[in-house]
Amino acid sequence: MKPELLSPARDMEQLIMSLTYGADAVYFGASKFGLRSSAGFIPGELQAAVDLCHTHDARAYITCNAVLTNDDARELPGFLQELADIGADAVIVSDLGALELVKKHAPALDIHISTQAGVMNYETARALHGLGASRIVLARELPLAEIARIRENTPPELALEAFVHGAMCVSFSGRCLLSNYLTGRDANRGECAQPCRWKYHLVEATRPNEYWEISEDGGTYIMNSRDMCMIDHVSDMAAAGITCLKIEGRMKSFYYAAVVTNAYRRAIDAAEAGMPLADIWRDEVNKVSHRDYSTGFYFDPNGPGEYHGDAMYFSDCEVCAVVESCDESGNAVLTQRNKFSLGDELELLTPMDEPVKFIAEDLRDSNGSELQSAPHPMMRLQLKLPIEAPKYSILRRYK
Repeated sequence: MKPELLSPARDMEQLIMSLTYGADAVYFGASKFGLRSSAGFIPGELQAAVDLCHTHDARAYITCNAVLTNDDARELPGFLQELADIGADAVIVSDLGALELVKKHAPALDIHISTQAGVMNYETARALHGLGASRIVLARELPLAEIARIRENTPPELALEAFVHGAMCVSFSGRCLLSNYLTGRDANRGECAQPCRWKYHLVEATRPNEYWEISEDGGTYIMNSRDMCMIDHVSDMAAAGITCLKIEGRMKSFYYAAVVTNAYRRAIDAAEAGMPLADIWRDEVNKVSHRDYSTGFYFDPNGPGEYHGDAMYFSDCEVCAVVESCDESGNAVLTQRNKFSLGDELELLTPMDEPVKFIAEDLRDSNGSELQSAPHPMMRLQLKLPIEAPKYSILRRYK
């Protein structure tokens, strides 16, 4: 079976990009009940978001996977009924009480068990299926061989979802108390401050003002995990029985959602056709902000490993502008995102073609006056593109 490609959305802009660049389904949430409280859709937007997904023949999965308090349990039924009313396709939960509330108050919604539940074996998967779950989002700590065993020992109608790309958590399946302890922001309530990415020193009790490096080479980012990238192993994941490939990234940019979704769309389609993935698409994942890549726990029981040098993101490219409209001759209206200038070598990314390099020529403002550069964020521009480009195509520049 061809795996479903599931992409993130923190807001309408990221949702549009995930859908435009090939997502089969998108996951997003509101300001409550999910694990990304700062990346939730505001009241009134959820209906439009679900409708947009369905317009693109994509499915909408809503996150309700936070650890629930008594107050949450009291308020959740009304939210679930709202989700059913607006036509959401599924709800993602980790709490058994939330699962029961979905069955009672919104039985039309499919129930997906979050990775927060830490499902590591087929007995747990079967038990959750018996309770009403239609999908298990597997723990990120599972080797691919173990996922294949789970597939062999679970009902075929139970979908198995696994992460294919994105940030990795230092704690087991995201169950972390460090943020709450250090900052009062609870990771299990959607407010993680990511202290695992901070730089740490040792302090000896009797010398409180002396700070010491933790390792001999000076590296002190002792909990900083590498990012996951499985772009070369999509066919292996499908062969193990994974029915949905999930991209992490609701806290990332619209550009990240577009580029990574596009790359994995090509990878899934190539695997389905029995073809190798072209290098041009493999290279795309280096053109978004990321940490050093690994294959997570899929092939190594010790996991992604830590990168102690720093916790910085890096990228080969930066986005310059987004296409608003373009005619058959390539005359385009753009919205600027980062400064670029006349004569710069740019690259045009569209949802259907390979990226195209070109030199920025005949750059004009919205009134048609010639410009030497585009210095102002969100300014509207006119630029001649090498091909006709659909709306939401992206212009970027190599750093």
